[in-house]
Amino acid sequence: MTSASSFTSSWEQARSLLYRIAPEFYELEPGGALVLDLGSEGWILEVTPDGRLICQNGLAMEDIQRLMSDGTTEDLGTDELAKQAKYYLQPAVAKCRAFLLGAGFQEETEMTNQYVAVIFHKTMDLQKLDDLKEMVLWCRRQFA
Repeated sequence: MTSASSFTSSWEQARSLLYRIAPEFYELEPGGALVLDLGSEGWILEVTPDGRLICQNGLAMEDIQRLMSDGTTEDLGTDELAKQAKYYLQPAVAKCRAFLLGAGFQEETEMTNQYVAVIFHKTMDLQKLDDLKEMVLWCRRQFA
């Protein structure tokens, strides 16, 4: 078996497991990452084909612009919008930061012209399905 087919097989087995433990998982694109709404203040869980487990919360730039402009036509710059998005995200992130970092996740902030997201990520071995299952179930319990 080549490493590419081994990778594909591991991801297919992981996907099957994830759908069994949480049928609410959905694909962002065919064969790609699986996403699960954690139901708490906009948090989502994403499992990627390369084994990254990601808990994230974010805001669309246009939503922040609507909140800040309050009906005016004021044109706010991307940097100002990003600062405000981080400010709006801070309470939700502060509640979760300690337990996510304590579980081995690393924190990053991702900003584009479309959104600002606070991302906590951890790499999992997709061949260790019991570990993946436990981590996904742990994440669900933390955000329940």
